[in-house]
Amino acid sequence: MAFRLMMWVVMLVGGGALGYWLDWRLFRSLLLSPFFHVITLVIGLLLLRMVIIVSRNTGRLLARLGREGDIPRMETNKLVTEGAYGCMRHPMHLGLLFFPLAVALILGSVSFILIIAPLEMVLMVIMIKTLEEAEAIRKFGDAYREYQRRVPMFNFSPACLKQLLVEVPPSSDSASQT
Repeated sequence: MAFRLMMWVVMLVGGGALGYWLDWRLFRSLLLSPFFHVITLVIGLLLLRMVIIVSRNTGRLLARLGREGDIPRMETNKLVTEGAYGCMRHPMHLGLLFFPLAVALILGSVSFILIIAPLEMVLMVIMIKTLEEAEAIRKFGDAYREYQRRVPMFNFSPACLKQLLVEVPPSSDSASQT
């Protein structure tokens, strides 16, 4: 968990700093354009809102269906294959994939938007495929392998994407822990 949090900090802070550094050399006129920044700020805030909604809803679904017994918060011990998890294996990660792009848009850094955020998104997909999938196989074994065969990693069908926005009430367990 600490490694993943550190990766987020490095990607966002480093991406922003590198983006501004590149912008100063390559896109100075856009870097200094208030109109560009207003447009990207509005789009970035809307995208960030979507990221938060998807993360909240999928996190609540995991808390409600993926925990059995007394286990640490943020952990799961049951494979969840319902709701958004019934049409894609990593709905929360799909939402989080857009977090670097949302931050890049909010910062208004052209280099971060066009170069760095897409590279970070590719890195995140690689990490999901190599680390998250391997962890799930270790945890759930053949049940997860069968789930992998049936359900794609990501699914962009409108019906599946709509599932990401279905509000999930907090579980009684997570409500008592906050």
